[in-house]
Amino acid sequence: MNIDTNNRKSIRSVFGRILAELGKTNQNIVVLDADLSCSTQTQLFAKEFPDRFFDVGISEQDMIATAAGLASVGKIPFAASFAVFATGRAYDQIRNSVCYPEFNVKIVGTHGGVTVGEDGASHQALEDISLMRGIPNMSIMVPADCRECEQIVKFAAENYGPMYIRIPRTNVCDIFGEDYKFDFCSARVLEQGDDVTVITNGETLSEVLIACENLKQQGYNAQVIHVPVVKPLDGATIIDEVKKTKFVITVENHSIIGGLGSAVCELLSEYYPVPVHRIGINDTFGQSGKWDLLLDYYGLSSNKLEISIKRFVDKYRLVK
Repeated sequence: MNIDTNNRKSIRSVFGRILAELGKTNQNIVVLDADLSCSTQTQLFAKEFPDRFFDVGISEQDMIATAAGLASVGKIPFAASFAVFATGRAYDQIRNSVCYPEFNVKIVGTHGGVTVGEDGASHQALEDISLMRGIPNMSIMVPADCRECEQIVKFAAENYGPMYIRIPRTNVCDIFGEDYKFDFCSARVLEQGDDVTVITNGETLSEVLIACENLKQQGYNAQVIHVPVVKPLDGATIIDEVKKTKFVITVENHSIIGGLGSAVCELLSEYYPVPVHRIGINDTFGQSGKWDLLLDYYGLSSNKLEISIKRFVDKYRLVK
């Protein structure tokens, strides 16, 4: 799969644009923000529908509690803020006011992962998926490109239940073609291979695909599975595909604790035990820096992934 890294698009702008488009046909959609509408791009909805947009200020707890109240009277609230604040500051309200009564609230966490960049550790959500995974009734989606983001936001608007959507600050490469259809129930096999199964999602998908394409020229054949829905996890597809390689590497712009890697380990340890190596942020905070340099520093760039995947496959071949 060819990835054009020179043609990156703003996934946050797509999120804001789709919200505004959905607002034209669904009068029940309302949007809330916590004084970050320029960064989250909910300002596009606010411009079109000022009477259905609520900026609660720097008060994420109030944002989520208000969203729950709006949902209780039939509205479809999208509540957006930086991922670290939307999930961390408002955890109690998400748990008890949204998920416990199973209200139809959509939480969108932008600026996920170390690629937030110069804002540094205080703004880099590395545990948001872990926090949301642990709450009953919560679904979690992590789009990898703009087309998938658009379809996920539409899905969230059309389907009932608490949902968390995580998108990055960085612009992203196009991965999927016009025929792509998001399936909430299915992971997607993008590349076939018999050496290793690499499981990823979000903005690291493009890095994985580039790394695995380079490895193919060196005689390494990696199978790549994209998992846009972390919860509920499509265990059937993962298990069926892993049976072909019996060796797994997970890659995520998130802590290796509690995120996609943990979800895959939990699944496989119970139903099909195989070796799993998790590549992500190794139980540490992020730091300030350019997003691409941070991606490389934490081993998530295509160059670093190429080295790591090759090393793990070589090691696995020796003990196999």
